[in-house]
Amino acid sequence: MIRLFKHYVPHTVLLLGVIDFAILLLAGEGGWLLRIWQLADDPGPTASRLPNLLAFAVTLELSMIGVGVYTVDALRSLRYAGARLLVAVSLGVLLLALVFFLAPALTFWRSNLLYAMALALAGLGSVRLLLGKVLGSEALKRRVLVLGAGARAARVEALARRPGSGLVIAGFVAMNDGANAVANAVNRDDIANLSSHVLGLGASEVVLALEERRNAIPLADLLRVKTTGVHVIDFSSFLERETGRVDLDSLNPSWLIFSDGFSAGHRLSGIGKRLFDIVVSAAILILTLPLILATAVAIRLESKGPAFFRQRRVGLYGESFEILKLRSMRQDAEVGGVAVWAQENDPRVTRIGAIIRKLRIDELPQTWSVLKGQMSFVGPRPERPQFVADLEARLPYYSERHMVKPGITGWAQINFPYGASISDAREKLEYDLYYAKNYSPFLDVLILLQTVRVVLWPEGAR
Repeated sequence: MIRLFKHYVPHTVLLLGVIDFAILLLAGEGGWLLRIWQLADDPGPTASRLPNLLAFAVTLELSMIGVGVYTVDALRSLRYAGARLLVAVSLGVLLLALVFFLAPALTFWRSNLLYAMALALAGLGSVRLLLGKVLGSEALKRRVLVLGAGARAARVEALARRPGSGLVIAGFVAMNDGANAVANAVNRDDIANLSSHVLGLGASEVVLALEERRNAIPLADLLRVKTTGVHVIDFSSFLERETGRVDLDSLNPSWLIFSDGFSAGHRLSGIGKRLFDIVVSAAILILTLPLILATAVAIRLESKGPAFFRQRRVGLYGESFEILKLRSMRQDAEVGGVAVWAQENDPRVTRIGAIIRKLRIDELPQTWSVLKGQMSFVGPRPERPQFVADLEARLPYYSERHMVKPGITGWAQINFPYGASISDAREKLEYDLYYAKNYSPFLDVLILLQTVRVVLWPEGAR
């Protein structure tokens, strides 16, 4: 994987994204030239229309990211990718209409746009047809040697077997630190020179997956391996990179303290994030006010009780605040004010509530909290004080998620279904810690784009 702005991007995704962007530029130019040819006119130099071509390519590329064209399923299935490409291009047409309205100088003629879209679909589909097998082949995967043969090594092996995995196991070296949990592990005592063994297997990376690290880390071996140019990575960092979350089972405080990250409080990025929140939240409140009011009327007509409700949540640095939401459950959903986890097919959800939950309309009033500065658009979801007190007692490092401002959407929300148990909360915490540790404006933009996919295909919405 390649680390861009502190976030890990698979090589195959980056390669395909670059190829796609080039195709979009060529499709835009092709559509332009085709229309000029029909008119028997002079096309002029390409540089004169470069802003138009960039607007076309960037808008469609963002749309493709948003609907999940670069997910594992899309990379593995041509049919799945084709369906997502159609949605991306359709959404791209709507976004381009907005771009052309705001910046008329970037406008394509309608016929140009039609030709460019057709060429783009043909080009993007052809690339996936031609490169589909190559993108998933072992030739583009990292070869990893694992130092260790216990439970941790078995986890590395399981990750390598996942569909869409970007790595292949070159071998295991048993370090005499416990019982073996993987097959075909070579004992360290049987290897005369570990660095030669690593190079002989063609490994580009060594993962330190020891069960017991105290006085067991082979420093001399690792130093020699490192000086040969092979990357050496510890188990926790490896899991963070491969899974997109901070693994609580292997975590220790020193790793959190000495690893890079946790820079969400940097002044410049913080100012930019706040300005974005103010501008966008104000725009959303103005644009969606008719929808919010119409939904409120529908809620009142269906069931007794107020259309809006306030609920206390825990925010930045553990301070509580009130959020405003459209009511999606019965008025008596929580007897005596006792907090209850939402469940799949929850009987307390009304008919209108089921619709607005899937479309995330019930979340729109929370933009008021964003405008006031109590929340951000991107961040860990704020939980209720009753749940927080219980989770802090049960889950290590849970309070660390409150070191960043809570959000309407977040890294956990786009990667994990709606949490309804302690085990779910634990896994969501691992994603929240990854976000807090690796925050950057780039990651925020990525999350906002992929929220489109969650809204269009609302898996796990409750």
